[in-house]
Amino acid sequence: MIVSAILVSHDGARWLPAVLAGVRRQQRSIDRGVAVDTGSKDSSAELIREAFGTEAVLQAPSSTTFPAAVRLALAHLEPTGDDEWIWLLHDDANPDPGALAALLAAAEAHPEADVLGPKLREWPSLRRMLEVGVTISPTGRRETGLERGEYDQGQHDEVRPVLAVNTAGMLVRRRVLEELDGFDERLAVFGNDIDFGWRAARAGHTTLVVPQAVVFHAEAAHRGVRRTPLTGRHTHYQERRAALFTLLANVESRRLLGLTIRLALGSVLRMLGFLLVRSVPEALDELAALLNVYGHPGQVRAARAARARRRSGPPRDVRGLLAPWWVPYRHGLDFLSDLASAVLGQAQDVAERRRAARVADEPAATATIRPGARRPATAAEEDEEELYADTGLVTRFLTNPLAIALTLFVVLALVAARAGFGEIQGGALSPVPQSVSDWWRLHLESHHPLGSGTDVPAPAYVLVFALLGTVLGGSPGAVVGALMVLAVPLTLWGAWRLLRVVGRLVDPRGLPRWVLAWGATTYALVPVTSGAWGEGRFGTVALAMLLPWVAHAALGFADPEPDRRWRAAWRTGLLLALSAAFVPGVWLFALLAAAIVVAAGFAISPRLLADRSAWGPPALALGVVPLLMAPWFVPLLTTGSASGLLLESGRLPVAEADAVQLLTGRLGELGAPWWLGGIVGVLAVVAIWPRLTRVPVTICWIIALAAAVVAAALGLVTLHLPATSTPPSLGFFVVVLQGVAVVATVLGADAWVRRLTDAATHPWWQRAAAGLLAVVAALVPLGGLAWWLVDADDSFDEDVVEAVPAYMAQSSLTGAERGVLVVRGSVEDGLTYRVRRDDGITVGEDEVLSLAPEDAALTRTVTSLTSRPTPADVAALGELGIEYVVLAAPADGRVAAGLDAASGLVQASAEDRATRAWRVDRPLQAGAVESRVGPGRLVLLVLQAAVIVLALVQSAPTVTRRRERS
Repeated sequence: MIVSAILVSHDGARWLPAVLAGVRRQQRSIDRGVAVDTGSKDSSAELIREAFGTEAVLQAPSSTTFPAAVRLALAHLEPTGDDEWIWLLHDDANPDPGALAALLAAAEAHPEADVLGPKLREWPSLRRMLEVGVTISPTGRRETGLERGEYDQGQHDEVRPVLAVNTAGMLVRRRVLEELDGFDERLAVFGNDIDFGWRAARAGHTTLVVPQAVVFHAEAAHRGVRRTPLTGRHTHYQERRAALFTLLANVESRRLLGLTIRLALGSVLRMLGFLLVRSVPEALDELAALLNVYGHPGQVRAARAARARRRSGPPRDVRGLLAPWWVPYRHGLDFLSDLASAVLGQAQDVAERRRAARVADEPAATATIRPGARRPATAAEEDEEELYADTGLVTRFLTNPLAIALTLFVVLALVAARAGFGEIQGGALSPVPQSVSDWWRLHLESHHPLGSGTDVPAPAYVLVFALLGTVLGGSPGAVVGALMVLAVPLTLWGAWRLLRVVGRLVDPRGLPRWVLAWGATTYALVPVTSGAWGEGRFGTVALAMLLPWVAHAALGFADPEPDRRWRAAWRTGLLLALSAAFVPGVWLFALLAAAIVVAAGFAISPRLLADRSAWGPPALALGVVPLLMAPWFVPLLTTGSASGLLLESGRLPVAEADAVQLLTGRLGELGAPWWLGGIVGVLAVVAIWPRLTRVPVTICWIIALAAAVVAAALGLVTLHLPATSTPPSLGFFVVVLQGVAVVATVLGADAWVRRLTDAATHPWWQRAAAGLLAVVAALVPLGGLAWWLVDADDSFDEDVVEAVPAYMAQSSLTGAERGVLVVRGSVEDGLTYRVRRDDGITVGEDEVLSLAPEDAALTRTVTSLTSRPTPADVAALGELGIEYVVLAAPADGRVAAGLDAASGLVQASAEDRATRAWRVDRPLQAGAVESRVGPGRLVLLVLQAAVIVLALVQSAPTVTRRRERS
């Protein structure tokens, strides 16, 4: 056997001394060698000349591809016969002394083999494996069959057939290399090894991996350590482009169409995945690679034609050498695992930084630790905690009274929320639409076919419900039901996280866990004890659930690292917009609070004005909210419906709340007994007494005072809407006041616990007072939960606002022109009307109709119809797309008599005797009310989608690490 070595180099001086020494130390030396240097700017050429000789070094421009360099070297080497082998080497691949001998021994033992490759191990670690043969998955991923970071322990030392081997150390028969026309020029750096192996396999040649031959590879191009004109700064783009081209150029014709579609969709999903982990450059590279390959179909056709011409016989089936079909799904699970690890790692990083800060603030280890005081854990205790952490989950749960208590609380809360299971309606909650597509349509429309037609935008939460409904299998009832049933458990989770962080900011040792549990459970019951849950005010319920998460994200503004502050800004803005989608007043109050805080900060430290990372994140969080809600926010102002900024989700009017109800956390008549909320207020007052936590408790009171002043001012306002008159929504302020009171109470309780445990003796009255306060405090969550389980009432009964006979409801579903005019009231007390279309007024449509301006023409028609109806009035009903007229119970006799006598109205049956109904016997105009999506709406929807993606990307944790650059 004659072995001719070909070494290709480009700026590899840092590795070449070791590589050349490895070639010289081979147990079986090469017979001859040639090197191709592609425009190196370092001393690579000189190093190779010293080793190979001047005549054995060929110079080529820096734009020379690896396939072209190999072809140039083959032209320089005269053929020596059929038994000549070509050994390919990279300037960053150091062969083990026995590598070539092992490859040749395997070639002798397996005469059918035409291509052989070594085991690749990482350089400089030397033990971690990179490749033991390589193949490709249906999605274009390079598959090695190795676990991430797997070390070489001899577990893969079997000589076996593979699809391809890396060109770093590849041993190939020269005649086979020339018969296949070498490597494909269209694969300049990456992917040419898999493409060559695939072509060789299809032509009937055998490729073996020989693990006994070891080559240490630095993977300089793949890791981005070395840049060349061929790789540039976008290594991922080159690799992905090579993978797409390789698959499309070599796959069987019958699979080409399906693979083309799959790769396109897969690339889009990969791009979204990179965006979710804030790897924007990789996402752009993914898109660029897809566009490059799919934008030049002629290259793929030429490559497939060239491969077909070179085959002398029927192609060999290589499916057994390709990666299994399930491999991409495993990688998807790995990605989710990486994302979860990144989130947990980020939390762990925050915890470590807090722990480091806590250790730095703690006294020296020799300081005296007072009886009862908590102290830093010793090494033995840390080992014990680690051992305990490894025990079974069930054992840990059963030995943790707090975990049992919280689990019991959640279970009882789910039992108490049993009225929320299934489709619920009543109170402030309208029936849900028939399908999630109705929510999507409502969100996309610029003109809604509601009533007589309106341009008032759909509420912002409709998009949230549409997304959740799509995830939950297209069931609108499941969305509203899940919100109401899971409100308390999810609020508990958010409150626990927030109080734990706030406690550590105030006390490095953190809050006592039972105090933390009291605060979390007390706040978790606020949506219920306030009465919002029983009245179906899902906006306030959602706000109470989201507010702790908003506050938790906003605490990131105090992070010492600017990058984390900006990330907290995007996260806060996203959560704030989500909260404002249900209760827009959240954003208005946040603007006021931010202005006060920033002004105070600048007054204390004017230097903050020069630090953009100090005032920029809060400004970004507030400024991004209108952009995230643009399809609702902009039309709300342009249609003169700005009153919607002071309302919440659900039916109007909103119940009034006096000062006592606000202070006790109550809304309406379905709340818990007032004294439960009063206890929280009293405890918050007592919390200001301890000096240790007086400052943070005072801050809580300042926030509460600001909220109370704004709530008092809004209490003097009455919003006169086209459909009704209502006071502004005060649910937000009830949640804020109760939440701030809970935070103040737990901080004060922490101070009391520290005071009682850090001192050796205490007067009996202090211990008695603390015990009494603890008992009184425990009554709040226990009493609230017991009231909800036993005595709470709700308004989830049959919806009667627009009750019409079933046949009319079915007819209205067939088209927007088959509306039902529902008239209520009497001549003495006044008449009101509403037009029912489609499936009636559903969740998401109440707010639109409440803000929609009055249709003067329809009002004149209804007024004339209920006083002195004429045939023209009846004809006008048909032109407005109204098929039936319903006079709801109790029907006014004079109005009913007039309608009975009206020409063109035919009496119709009604399910209730006290209700009268008529059918309009006139042609119905099909286009009277129609849905439209204007170009302006499309612009706002695109803007919203772009900002949502941007916010998700900027607020997400980072999974991938940036490659090192030289």
